[in-house]
Amino acid sequence: MNTNLEEWNEDTGSFNGKNANYIQKNRVLLKIKDRALKTYYNLELEKEDFTLDDFDKHFRVDTNPASQDVFRFWEEIIQEMRDAGRMGNAKLYHDASNSIKRFIGFKSLRFSEIDVTFLNKYDAFLRSRGGTDGGIGVKMRTVRAMYNKALERNIFKVEKHPFHIYKISRLKGKGIKRALNLEQINKIHNLDLTEYPHLIDYRNYFMFSFYSRGMNFADMIDLKWSDIHGERIRYIRNKTKRPFSVKINPPLRAILDYYREHSLGTKYIFPILLYNDLTPLQLDHRKKKTLAQYNRGLKEIAKLCGINQALSSYVARHSYANCLKQKGVATDIIGESLGHADIKITQVYLKELGNEIVDDAVEVLFN
Repeated sequence: MNTNLEEWNEDTGSFNGKNANYIQKNRVLLKIKDRALKTYYNLELEKEDFTLDDFDKHFRVDTNPASQDVFRFWEEIIQEMRDAGRMGNAKLYHDASNSIKRFIGFKSLRFSEIDVTFLNKYDAFLRSRGGTDGGIGVKMRTVRAMYNKALERNIFKVEKHPFHIYKISRLKGKGIKRALNLEQINKIHNLDLTEYPHLIDYRNYFMFSFYSRGMNFADMIDLKWSDIHGERIRYIRNKTKRPFSVKINPPLRAILDYYREHSLGTKYIFPILLYNDLTPLQLDHRKKKTLAQYNRGLKEIAKLCGINQALSSYVARHSYANCLKQKGVATDIIGESLGHADIKITQVYLKELGNEIVDDAVEVLFN
């Protein structure tokens, strides 16, 4: 609102009667002052000291519609993930964003519009298109994560968090059980591949994952010779960023020795990444291509072993847990060895457990 000194009352800080629309303009000024005071008091409650920049940022949350543009923020997060090389997460966020756009008809969306009603209608939209609890859960968790990131960055404020009412935990996937027993694992381990040399790497990847406490394929791809420290493999799990220390047992040692002999000369243990220092996009492309080949190879191996169930890279992790349970290992030890972050009551105790307890648990798989 522009004016000149003749239309302004310096004592009251408002427009005077010489301004043609002074009543309406003074009402707007009162609203702005009220919003400014509210912002000031909220900041005083949140922190003892705050700057003018802090005030400006919080004030604009309530007054700048562009700051609450969901898809603009969503794209920003996706780009951050791509820049950090987190291509898998970037794809999840991209897919969920496109799904929401289809749901609302590719219109704009503000954070204030994401409430319980919105989530329930989106849930119904996904189900009407054949969505299962598992698939809907993945999308809803991604939406919730994006929503929480925006809250953390003070993009907007909310009195009632919609995900405190819409419970994602009720969405339980009911997929087919994906785990082998020890007898089936031993069939794969002992399979003669003399006539099938193209399957040797795939069998090695599967068994390495199984004997390394269910290491994910994404972590195996990036595993380097420098991650071997004496009799242990130390690495950071990509998914949780949690450090792992795995004892090199005899089956793992045999696989490592094989790849020392058949090394491509890169810093990586497995012949998956053919060159050092690939870009995040190149890494993601190579991962997808190799994983598809790996899963096709596992299907051949399952057929040769007479295993009549779907076999994929992730089955090794499920099978590791299943076989430990088959051997009578306590559930809390299994959870710790897998690095499950969702164990709550037992996690406090399990943090005190040393590697020796987990190592002893794993020994039962090959003794």
